[in-house]
Amino acid sequence: MKLLVTGGAGYVGGVCAQVLLEDGHEVVVVDDLSTGNAEGVPAGAKFVEGDIATVGAELIASESFDGVLHFAAQSLVGESVQQPQKYWHGNVVKTLTLLEAIRAAGTPRLVFSSTAAVYGEPEQVPIVETAPKQPTNPYGASKLSIDYAITSYAAAYGLGATSLRYFNVAGAYAGLGENRMVETHLIPLVLQTALGHRRSISVFGTDYPTPDGTAVRDYIHIRDLANAHLLALAQSQPGRHRIVNLGSGTGFSVREVISACRRVTGLPIESVDEPRRAGDPAVLIASSERAVTELGWRPEHTDLDEIVSDAWDFLRSLGDRAHSAR
Repeated sequence: MKLLVTGGAGYVGGVCAQVLLEDGHEVVVVDDLSTGNAEGVPAGAKFVEGDIATVGAELIASESFDGVLHFAAQSLVGESVQQPQKYWHGNVVKTLTLLEAIRAAGTPRLVFSSTAAVYGEPEQVPIVETAPKQPTNPYGASKLSIDYAITSYAAAYGLGATSLRYFNVAGAYAGLGENRMVETHLIPLVLQTALGHRRSISVFGTDYPTPDGTAVRDYIHIRDLANAHLLALAQSQPGRHRIVNLGSGTGFSVREVISACRRVTGLPIESVDEPRRAGDPAVLIASSERAVTELGWRPEHTDLDEIVSDAWDFLRSLGDRAHSAR
C-alpha cells in the first residue's frame, strides 16, 4: 500500500514508518520538525517537510494514498494546561482539516495515534476501552475529541479507521528511539541520569498503595506498538471506527524501572524522593484483551530489562547529539 505518515520524524511515527517499509509498503512522511528530527525519518521513506493541515492535506489531495497513519500532535501534558489553545488548534483543528482531505480524496483507511490520557484517573484497572472517558488535561481532551470526530466520519463516509490508545511506549528499534528536546518519559530520563546529563532522577510519590509505594505504569516496547499499526491497517473495515488499547497488560513501578536501568547500565543512578504530583494515579495498566481478540496482537517484548537495554543502546549511539537537561 501507499501510505502517508504524519509526524513520521518523531519517535513513534519514525519507528512505525520503518516497520511499514520493512513490510513492503510505500511510505511518504510529512512532518514540520517542530518536535521531530529529520534524522528520525527512516531511509526509504519519502520525506516532505511541512504542516499536516496544509502540506499534508495537499499531499492527500494530489496523490492516491491507500491509507493515512496520523501521529503528528502536540503531546506535553503540562504545556497543554498552560497553553490550551496550542492543543485545541494543533491537535483538533488540524486533524479536522486532515479528515476533510481524507474524505474528499476517498482515502479508505486511517490509523490514529490516540492516548491513555483520555481515561484520566481510572476507576478500575486494568483499563478497558469502555471505561469512563474523563481526561484531566487539554491534551487528553483534544485526543478524545478527535476520536469522536473519527467515529462520525467513519459512520457518515465509510472510512475504515482505528484509534490506538497508547500507554507508556519505550525502547528503540532499527536505530530509532526517543530523542526529544523536552523529555518527560521515565525511562529516557533515568538513562539520561546514567549518562550524566542529569544529577538525579526524581521519584514523585512514595506512599501510593502499591507494593513499593511508587506509581505503577504499563510499558510497551516500540516494536510491539508498531506491529499493532500493521495489524490495524490490514484489518480496516469500511464504515467502522475501532478503538483499541495498547499495553502489555502488566505494570512496573517507578522503583522497578530505576532498578532495571541500574542493572542494564551497571551504573549507580541517584534517585531523589519527592512529593506526589497532583493528578498522578497510583496504577495505570491497560487491558489488552480487545487488541488480542480483534487485531490478533500480542506483545512479544515485555521484559523490562530488554526494553531498557534497547533504549540504552540507542541513547549511547547518539553520543554528543543526545539532548541534555537544561
